[in-house]
Amino acid sequence: MKLFYSAAALAVALALAAPMVASAAAAKNVVLVHGAFAGPSSWDKVAVILRKKGFTVSEVAIPMTSLEADVAATREVLESQKGPTVLVGHSWGGVVIGEAGDNPKVKALVYIAAFAPDKGESVQTLSSNGPPTEGQKEVHPDAKGFLSIDPAAFPHVFVGDVPAAEGAALAKEQMPISATAFGTPASIAAWHSKPTYYAISGNDMMIPPQAETLFAQRMKATTVTIPSSHASPVSHPAKVAALIEQAAK
Repeated sequence: MKLFYSAAALAVALALAAPMVASAAAAKNVVLVHGAFAGPSSWDKVAVILRKKGFTVSEVAIPMTSLEADVAATREVLESQKGPTVLVGHSWGGVVIGEAGDNPKVKALVYIAAFAPDKGESVQTLSSNGPPTEGQKEVHPDAKGFLSIDPAAFPHVFVGDVPAAEGAALAKEQMPISATAFGTPASIAAWHSKPTYYAISGNDMMIPPQAETLFAQRMKATTVTIPSSHASPVSHPAKVAALIEQAAK
C-alpha cells in the first residue's frame, strides 16, 4: 500500500508540475504590435533578425480606430500561436499589449519606447504631466478626428536617426490613429503579473525618455537604454531584437 500511495502521489505531482514546466520553456513565438503613426512594416527589420534566430514572428496590423479594436486584433493573433509567446509593443502598442497580455500564452511583455498605463490611466492622462514634446507639437487632427504627424516634421521628430530618404518614405506610410483612442483608459495592466522588459529610446522626441524611465521603473522591468529616436525598431533593430530574445529565454 505504501508503494502504491507513493507512486500515485508522484503521478499527481508530475501532473501538477507539467504546466509549470511548459510555462518555463523558452518562447519561440513573438508577436509584434506597432505604434501610432506607424504600421506593421516598422517591425520588418526586427522580424528578419528574429526569424533568422528561429523565432516564429507575427506582426499585428492594428486598425487604430479604438483601443478595443486594437486589442481585439492582437488577441486574434495571440490565439493562433502555438506555445509560449513574447508580446511586444512599440509606442501606442504598449497600451495594447498591457490589455491583451493577460492571455495565458504570453510568457513576457516587451515595451519599446512605449506607453505603459496602469488600470484607469490613458495616454492622455500620462501625457498631461508635462509640456508637449517637440514631436507631440507636430501631431494634428484631420476632419474625421484622426491624428497624424506633419509629414514635413516626421523624419526629424519620429525617426531622426535614419537616412533622410528612409525617413521621408516612412512619413508617407504613417497610419493615423483615432484621437479618442488616446483618451481611453486601460482596463487591464498585464505587466503586474508578467515578466516585463523595456527599451528606453534615449533621444526620443515623441515620448520623453524621462517618462519612459518612470514607466520601466514602475513595472520593475528589465531595462536597456538605446541611443535612438522614437522609432528604435527601425533605427536600432539589432538592439531591439536582442532584448526580445532575452525576454524569450
